[in-house]
Amino acid sequence: MAILTVELIDPQVRAILEQLAKMNLIKIKEDKVPSEQFANLLNKLRANEKDVPDPGEISAEVEAARALRKQKNG
Repeated sequence: MAILTVELIDPQVRAILEQLAKMNLIKIKEDKVPSEQFANLLNKLRANEKDVPDPGEISAEVEAARALRKQKNG
């Protein structure tokens, strides 16, 4: 089975595609607008925002890792 993305230029083509779908020759699936997909992703990521370290904590972790690496490498 091949999956194709089709951009409809002529609105009348939609009726033809819907007829093909009624005959079970194709399936029509409309994708969300990319901005909606991005907004959903941001909302999902922001839901875990309480677990995000602040920049100071990140810097401290990076410095600790560098110090440890420096000790190992002499």
